[in-house]
Amino acid sequence: MTKRFAVFDANSHIVESPAIWENYLEPDYRALGKFSLWREDGQYASYLKINGEAHHDQVNPNIPRYAIWRPGMTCEQIGELDPDTRHAMTEGASDPQARLRDMDAMGVDQTLLYPTWFAEGFPLIKDPDSANALAQAYNNWIADFCQAAPERLYAAAMIPLQNLDYALAELRRINSISCFRGVFLRPLFVQGRYYTHPYYDPFWAELERLDLTLAVHPASGLWNPEWTSHAPFIEKVNRRLTQVTLFREIGGGPFAGGGNGPNFTFGAQQPIGHPVAPILSPWLDNHMFVAATLIGFTVMQRYPKLKVVMAGGQASWMEEVLEKMEASVLTIPPLHYYPVRTDVEDMWEEGRVLLAFDAEERLIQQLPQTFAHKIVWGSRYPQQDTTSAWEAIKTLSQAHIDEASMARMLGGNAAEQFGIELVQKVR
Repeated sequence: MTKRFAVFDANSHIVESPAIWENYLEPDYRALGKFSLWREDGQYASYLKINGEAHHDQVNPNIPRYAIWRPGMTCEQIGELDPDTRHAMTEGASDPQARLRDMDAMGVDQTLLYPTWFAEGFPLIKDPDSANALAQAYNNWIADFCQAAPERLYAAAMIPLQNLDYALAELRRINSISCFRGVFLRPLFVQGRYYTHPYYDPFWAELERLDLTLAVHPASGLWNPEWTSHAPFIEKVNRRLTQVTLFREIGGGPFAGGGNGPNFTFGAQQPIGHPVAPILSPWLDNHMFVAATLIGFTVMQRYPKLKVVMAGGQASWMEEVLEKMEASVLTIPPLHYYPVRTDVEDMWEEGRVLLAFDAEERLIQQLPQTFAHKIVWGSRYPQQDTTSAWEAIKTLSQAHIDEASMARMLGGNAAEQFGIELVQKVR
């Protein structure tokens, strides 16, 4: 395939290198930083350490789902990988030159990089000083990563919201580094506070003042404390739902009691949260952040110039959120002391909030005129469900979306939102 416009990937990931802790973290914080957050990927032991506690992988560690995709791979091929063989992580997940080669193969001209292990563990760090030191180390490391191709590689910075003084200082520091066009935020509680807390008001105000885009991205919570869509919560549901989840048909009568039905033996309970959480958490976490924080807590209303990109959770659900909130704000009393606008749909159109979409979303294909100005595209590279720009172009073309709209959806909107000049490197 060929294309006549630039593609900006607004949702791709890197996998953090041990160099962050070994070379970039200040020497005085190296022991404490590794205690607060560390990823161990060994031959026989893989775990994420948060606040000194090791959270071991619950899925097969031989297949690194978070970094298994390579250009040309299909979902079927990933599903057929030998689970008893150790599979290497995609080189482009942590090596910038390999990353650029993969971007060329995918038809991606420029990209914004999100974290992997910092996305999972960083907001849960309890010690504010360690969080500050780790944020600076990560930001310095990813800035060097992006120097491999400054016109193609951009990053979302880590900000230590555990201490608002540290957070604002780091915002101002990274604002002078050209690769940072976004600030990473994961929708969850940080030290017991969700983003509806007035504590965060100076953070929103400084983002708006500095014209830095808030890059919101959920994580599936595979290793994290319970949240409504995350693995620990789903495991609780699993335990309460049934004590038996694994059956094996062996023939004969039902439960060996005669008759013609199938017979089963009972096996050990199997974890379901870790496969299910990545399906549920992205859209539910983003839904909660938009409905509660941006609209309900009036962040969009009070900081109208604040730019936000909601990545990792698709886009079609927004129509339902707007419809429900348009009715709800007229009938329920305010939950806080900020007066809430009742014209939610008008506010959404006026606001500078965009959603990352998947080209497979049927509603996007059927109603491009509704979504084209409010969405950006993301590949999810190098996770197991990665798609390329070529696949997105093919899908949108088959939906008869014109080239101008396609160029906007796949590149123009993101470039405007992140303040980047589009550069086409792949044709």
